[in-house]
Amino acid sequence: MKGFILFLAFGAFCLGSECVEITGKASWYGGRFHGRKTASGDIFDKHSLTAASKTHRFGSYLLVREPKSGKAIIVRVNDRGPFKKGRIIDLSYGAAKELGIVSKGVATVQILPLECLVAESELP
Repeated sequence: MKGFILFLAFGAFCLGSECVEITGKASWYGGRFHGRKTASGDIFDKHSLTAASKTHRFGSYLLVREPKSGKAIIVRVNDRGPFKKGRIIDLSYGAAKELGIVSKGVATVQILPLECLVAESELP
């Protein structure tokens, strides 16, 4: 949560060209994909805090914030998607539940790579 407060107070602290906040539509998936392999080779667990992204690399962590409620979570990218026009991220059911968007199905979110909020000396 400390990083999220830093994000709100100072905006994105950029370490590279990927440090751009993106605002757009998020959806979620689960059910029939639970237990199947993701594009990264992981076994999809609908209860985990993971996401599918077309632009972020596998294994990267993203801060995802739902601006209406102010709720924020950190997800790990382990799949590719979304494949519906106009959407920027597909969240696992567990991630969507944490954000409070399951019943909505689709919601506006803000996304920022977590590495943008971490000091360069703290990166692995």
